[in-house]
Amino acid sequence: MGLQPLEFSDCYLDSPWFRERVRAHEAELERTNKFIKDLLKDGKNLIAATKNLSAAQRKFAHSLRDFKFEFIGDAETDDERYIDASLHEFSNFLKNLEEQREILALSVTETLIKPLERFRKEQLGAVKEEKKKFDKETEKNYSLLEKHLNLSAKKKEVQLQEADNQVEQNRKHFYELSLEYVCKLQEIQERKKFECVEPVLSFFQGLFTFYHQGYELAKDFSHYKMALQINIQNTRNRFEGTRSEVEELMNKIRRNPQEHKRANHNTMEGYLYVQEKRPAPFGSSWVKHYCTYRKETKKFTMIPFEHRSGGKAGDGELFILTYCTKRNVDTIDRRFCFDLESSDRPGVPVTMQAFSEEDRKLWMEALDGKEALFINLNKANAKQEGSAQLDKIGFTVIKKCISAVETRGINDQGLYRVVGVSSKVQRLLSLLMDAKTCNEVDLENSVDWEVKTITSAMKQYLRSLPEPLMTYELHGEFIIPAKSGSPESRVNAVHFLVHKLPEKNKEMLDILVKHLANVSKHAKRNLMTVANLGVVFGPTLMRPQEETVAAIMDLKFQNIVVEILIENHEKIFKTLPDVTFPESISMSVSPPNAPPRQSRRQGQRIKRPLAVYNLCLELDDADSHSSPKEDTPSGSMDSLSSQSPTPVLSSSPPGLLDRNHLIMDSGDLADWTTNLAIFQGTRMARRHTKWQERTDSTKLCSVFIALCIERQEGVHGIHGFLL
Repeated sequence: MGLQPLEFSDCYLDSPWFRERVRAHEAELERTNKFIKDLLKDGKNLIAATKNLSAAQRKFAHSLRDFKFEFIGDAETDDERYIDASLHEFSNFLKNLEEQREILALSVTETLIKPLERFRKEQLGAVKEEKKKFDKETEKNYSLLEKHLNLSAKKKEVQLQEADNQVEQNRKHFYELSLEYVCKLQEIQERKKFECVEPVLSFFQGLFTFYHQGYELAKDFSHYKMALQINIQNTRNRFEGTRSEVEELMNKIRRNPQEHKRANHNTMEGYLYVQEKRPAPFGSSWVKHYCTYRKETKKFTMIPFEHRSGGKAGDGELFILTYCTKRNVDTIDRRFCFDLESSDRPGVPVTMQAFSEEDRKLWMEALDGKEALFINLNKANAKQEGSAQLDKIGFTVIKKCISAVETRGINDQGLYRVVGVSSKVQRLLSLLMDAKTCNEVDLENSVDWEVKTITSAMKQYLRSLPEPLMTYELHGEFIIPAKSGSPESRVNAVHFLVHKLPEKNKEMLDILVKHLANVSKHAKRNLMTVANLGVVFGPTLMRPQEETVAAIMDLKFQNIVVEILIENHEKIFKTLPDVTFPESISMSVSPPNAPPRQSRRQGQRIKRPLAVYNLCLELDDADSHSSPKEDTPSGSMDSLSSQSPTPVLSSSPPGLLDRNHLIMDSGDLADWTTNLAIFQGTRMARRHTKWQERTDSTKLCSVFIALCIERQEGVHGIHGFLL
């Protein structure tokens, strides 16, 4: 059902139903106003889009007009010339079409936008003004009436009569305004039907005109289009015939490229990679050159050329060749190499690399090259060096490296994270693992070996063992407690399993973990917290025998095991485990619950920077340590490995137990923020994957850390709030 008509007689009654009908008319006008407003917005967007389309079409037309095909040879056919000229014709067609589109855009503004804006401002705007007057007069009329009725009957008759006259005049004015407002409402309801639709009709008329003009242009273009199709077909037919001839020639050259080689003055030519030596410590680089050689004059020319940089050629070099020698792989870490020596630089060979063994043979034949005789000195030492083993040499290697690190680089930032140069690491390892040269290598006092080279060599040695230090057999058993159980049970389980390791493995692990514990004590300077050391040494000390997706998902748990070893080194390696513990290991396999979070620790806490990985917290409202609910202890300043439950200070306020606290000195806070900013800039190298796995864990959630420092009982607290 439509809107109910507004009767003029109802203006004098001003009943609730009359007011309801007035509000319905007002709502309809408001809806109409919103419709016109949205239509105007869309119309303006349409005009803007039309102008953008027109600009794009014109730019496209300019591109067609400005381009000209180049042809192969010294002449072109008539068909090719017509094809070349077609781009200019296409450009003209688009130009004419866009002229009609501009007329359409102008007509939209004149026939649609302006009439609708005029109706909205003049007609709907006038009704809004009438409504304001009507509402204002309604408020005035009924306020005056209430005031009049509240007059005391004891007032003088003259005063009362004057008040009555005033009310009556105001009522008449209100009724007159009401009649005009009702009339205006009904008038605008009827007027909007043609005032809104007529501009839209004009818009469509302009649209039809535009399409008709396009149709006329297409008809005029039809004759040229058909002629051009014939030109294109003729050119295609010629192309097919030419292509068959080209392919036949190509196949001949493919079968025997040397027989169909173009005649020129060069005996041999092609690309070679030339070794360019740079001053220490930058080593050398290999640069691609296009080389030519003339046997009659022995002139060798090379021009640097890089295809990936746009084919830019550098300055060429010419020299007279004296001799060419083949390089064996025993003397260089690249294949297909040979040396050239020039007359102007005797004794300074230039090493070059061909693309293949066949390519090198062709060059050697052209250059009159000779095979080189080299003695492989490494073969004599192969048996002596062997592979990495847990033998006397292996212990010597680890002890020498640890001693050097603790003497020279215990405070180096990113210790064990920053990797050394691969060639230097391999060279150091070969010296250390050779019984003849091991004792001669002085790592503590020599400046030839950087700390990062020593740490990388140590990690490389551990990764080169036939099986990881914590063995394949016990790998799964070490992972189980890291996934479940309380902090104390985790430590006990790892304690028990360490003593199941072979004696040499346990002895080596003791030496290494003791060193890592010492490194973590200097975390303020080197930024290597327990958690960061776990990330570095987790995959080094532990790895599964079979590489699977499931095994990769356990990387983060390997890190936790190493963290437990570092934090509890004294207990694990200096005391015997509880002999009754095997039962508790099997029990901890079922629900994988994390250890409970705690608020404050009693006594002095280990003061070290937060691990970067502990910025993702899982904050739950745990009322006390007796609560059965368990959390991942990632909010602690310590690692994710173990947090022994300790009693909360009895004097702490009740509200303190409802939050997860990270306790540290105010001085540590400044160090932590500085170290975090520096450490985030350190290259993560291959450990970046471990970062993702830790932060993507289902037991961690991303939160915003609000660091608020408050003074309470003489201790500063950093609280994490989940937003």
